[in-house]
Amino acid sequence: MTETKTDLPPRGSKLHATILLHKLGQSLWLDNITRDLLDRGTLKRYVNELSVTGLTSNPTIFEHAIKNSTAYDTDIRMKLNEGKSEEQVFFELAVADLTRAADLFRPIYDRTNGIDGWVSLEVSPLLAHDTAATVAAAIDLFARAGRPNVFIKIPGTKEGLPAIEEAIFAGVPVNVTLLFSREQYLAAAEAFLRGIERRVVAGVKANVGSVASVFISRWDAAVKDKGPAQLRNKLGIAIALRTYKAARELLTSPRWTRLYSAGAWPQRLLWASTGVKDPQASADLYVKALAAPFTIDTMPEGTLKALVEETELGSIMAADGGDCEQVLAEFAAGGIDIDTLAERLQDEGTRSFAKSWESLMAVIASKRESVTKAA
Repeated sequence: MTETKTDLPPRGSKLHATILLHKLGQSLWLDNITRDLLDRGTLKRYVNELSVTGLTSNPTIFEHAIKNSTAYDTDIRMKLNEGKSEEQVFFELAVADLTRAADLFRPIYDRTNGIDGWVSLEVSPLLAHDTAATVAAAIDLFARAGRPNVFIKIPGTKEGLPAIEEAIFAGVPVNVTLLFSREQYLAAAEAFLRGIERRVVAGVKANVGSVASVFISRWDAAVKDKGPAQLRNKLGIAIALRTYKAARELLTSPRWTRLYSAGAWPQRLLWASTGVKDPQASADLYVKALAAPFTIDTMPEGTLKALVEETELGSIMAADGGDCEQVLAEFAAGGIDIDTLAERLQDEGTRSFAKSWESLMAVIASKRESVTKAA
């Protein structure tokens, strides 16, 4: 199929920020997946020209993709006529799209020895508080995908943490999602470590991939009218800096280095929710503030395209956390309880994904009606 033109700069122009971030050692992943992106060659061009090396998805992304396109209608009609449920239809469509994307990223996965080149598929958000069902779903989805570079997304909730450990022990690569604080990140890292340590004891390969996804912009959206003007849009970045410091310390700990010696892959830190929600802020606010080697920034297309216009980066993230504790102390002085807010954001995120899931099922059901009438 002929490649669709996009508003990217011509080949040979001055290096833009996406390439600069790649050279820095940060992975840029696209937080989007649609069949049109695949069919029209747009995703391939992002890989070739914008250094995109992976992709994430969630129920909201798929809801928009299916609702706003006719590309899925024929498949939906066929699958529904076979008597499959809306959930069965969705996972078959999602696995089909994501395995195509995984094949596109497979050369990157092979070239980087499994460090990069991944795509992510989420278990049903309705399972967020059901450990056993989450583990079973993760094992099933990874097997159905049949690709080594597919992460299964599991939320870092109280019930999700033991599911993460069990999935890792079973050899299922995991993208831990819905993390909002240093403490939640460390709990997810602990679950990953336990799973790897159990594999070492069992005498099986220790190199099971994982990333820990820390959400950024939702912090600032939650306090946008509660702090002084000079702190506007600084809370999410401060949380990221605090978490980055903890991750750097963990990656150099004796426990980690023992696992490296056993062949384990490190769990990488991933910045999620990096699209700016404040209309007064620059579209690349978080991207530039979160530039750091050996991390991942997954971003929506709008943010990715905004980076095309930039040819410079600011300073990279401070390994020691920079001024994060000072900024967090100022928010605390203003009455913001960081720990309580982190728990609230995780709970709200879980419920938001569940709501998007229900909307997704409704979209597929509505397609059932429309395609049946059109038949």
